Amino acid sequence: MVKVCFVTTDGRRVDVNGEPGQRLLELGQAHGMPLEGTCEGQMACSTCHVIIAPDWFDRLPAASDDEEDMLDLAAGVTRTSRLSCQIALSAELDGIEVRIPDEARDMQGR
Repeated sequence: MVKVCFVTTDGRRVDVNGEPGQRLLELGQAHGMPLEGTCEGQMACSTCHVIIAPDWFDRLPAASDDEEDMLDLAAGVTRTSRLSCQIALSAELDGIEVRIPDEARDMQGR
């Protein structure tokens, strides 16, 4: 199991467990986080944008140029922003903290 702490827009901390290889997007959606993921993880939108805690950001593989391009379209982007569809959980990420951006909107009603 890989522990993930989601921090909601109101500051609530939600600790959940995922499986190695599972995408952060899928885990967040399964636990009610407002991560729309309109393109279903195909990196054709930025509706799964999250902000990684600074002390975890450098532990992630670098974002691809395509991911960087999509992040340019996201609202509220920070230096540690990533697309949750591009982050696969692993033992090295056990305990990662992920903040939902204030601008998060989920039109699917999650």
